[in-house]
Amino acid sequence: MTADKLDYIAAAQRLKHVVKHTPLEYNAGLSEKYHCEIYLKREDLQVVRSYKLRGAYNMISQLSTEELDRGIVCASAGNHAQGVAFSCNAMDTLGVIFMPEPTPRQKIKQTEMFGHGKVKIVLVGDTFDDCLAEALAYTREHNMTFIPPFDNERIIEGQGTVGVEILQDLPDVEAVIMPVGGGGLSAGVGDYLKAIKPNILLAGVEPQGAPSMVKAFEKHEPVTLQDIDRFVDGAAVKRVGSLTYEMCQRVLNDMLLVPEGKVCTTILKLYNEDAIVVEPAGALSVAALDFYQEKIKGKKVVCVISGGNNDIERMQEIKERSLLYEGLKHYFIVRFPQKPGSLKLFVSNVLGPDDDITRFEFIKKTNRESGPALVGIELKHASDYASLMARMEEYKFEVKELNHDITLFEYMV
Repeated sequence: MTADKLDYIAAAQRLKHVVKHTPLEYNAGLSEKYHCEIYLKREDLQVVRSYKLRGAYNMISQLSTEELDRGIVCASAGNHAQGVAFSCNAMDTLGVIFMPEPTPRQKIKQTEMFGHGKVKIVLVGDTFDDCLAEALAYTREHNMTFIPPFDNERIIEGQGTVGVEILQDLPDVEAVIMPVGGGGLSAGVGDYLKAIKPNILLAGVEPQGAPSMVKAFEKHEPVTLQDIDRFVDGAAVKRVGSLTYEMCQRVLNDMLLVPEGKVCTTILKLYNEDAIVVEPAGALSVAALDFYQEKIKGKKVVCVISGGNNDIERMQEIKERSLLYEGLKHYFIVRFPQKPGSLKLFVSNVLGPDDDITRFEFIKKTNRESGPALVGIELKHASDYASLMARMEEYKFEVKELNHDITLFEYMV
């Protein structure tokens, strides 16, 4: 099988009794805001709460009896693991699943649940790429079959069935926006749709802290990033696949980068306004709309919601990142004037009527003396920031803002 002979219709037939044909939902609020017709492809409602089951089952179901008997191995940040675990149980084969150590506990538990005793989970490394190396070594040592997360024809073919369903439900679709991690989804969906509708607008979206496909496009080949932000764990890879890069480079019209804070704001809005629970990677396509609105105006647009495996324990961090991105939360090192009543002056005169102190702690200077204070302030409107800083200066409070000093911010906050 070669990339130019992928059969997405055959894959859809192979998967029809295993995966859900997920809804394509019109979203009135987003449509009005962006002056177009926005539809959400709800892969968060898939059997394993992400599209990854499609590629995993498409590949595993085509393995020989001998390959199934030897067992399979995969590496995954979570969603591919769940798709592989489900497939292991369905095909009655044993699997060993390597996951990065920081993988949210919720995804680990879900993987165990879908495996029904057919899988063993190994936590290793800080990133997907770290655990991938361990998984490949284990595969060779035990003569098992490796199920790659994205850079494989059968995986891409399975993910491309998302595009088959989009076209079935919305034949006159004019634009599709998709998240990009390793590139399997965007390669498959893009390849299928572009072949049938050459003029369709296709955009891939990556988190700003893990721009592996963007860098590959710039360098005209896949490159390995030295450091990435792992927050959008379902799309944070250091290197995209060779095959997925080639296909995405050929079919995607644009690659977009979205700040992690914007992703967090989108997660909260989808939950509060539409009761949709998405993981960070699942929010990428909707988060990109602000940066792509001129190109989609007046069009019928599909945003692929790739997954809904979000750990509730991450919600405080998501809210925090959102507030920081929106300019509503600021952290300061405040050196109070050495005179009585300075703290009272700060609270009554420096803070605005809608400002709220969310964190306050003195930094110890010696065992007997306190130094400056770490102060977190939440604003009601981002525009209140200028007047807050003006009052700081007016009342002679010496401050250092941490939001703009990444090293100090991470150390203190």
